[in-house]
Amino acid sequence: MDKPHHLITLLLPLYDNAGAPFPPELFARVRAELTERFGGLTAFSRAPAEGVWRDGGRTSRDEVTVLEVMADHLDRDWWRFYRRELEQRFQQDAIVVRAQAFEPL
Repeated sequence: MDKPHHLITLLLPLYDNAGAPFPPELFARVRAELTERFGGLTAFSRAPAEGVWRDGGRTSRDEVTVLEVMADHLDRDWWRFYRRELEQRFQQDAIVVRAQAFEPL
């Protein structure tokens, strides 16, 4: 049986809290870092996804780009550190980074 694999997904906002677009260099840096560490990535950036959530009594929306990397080992400590780093760079309270185990077919 093959060892488990993990698909790690990052949801990065396209705009800051004031509605201004983040510079392309910010996304290029993340893509370069992930490609260097994991050997490649998939970026769903042509048609932004929309995130919607309830915060108190109001509904908030955000357009995001989706990045995915695959890894044989899930280094949770590294991902927690990197998520906090991204939250600082993108000036966000929280950035979604999630992992799923999958079986390659």
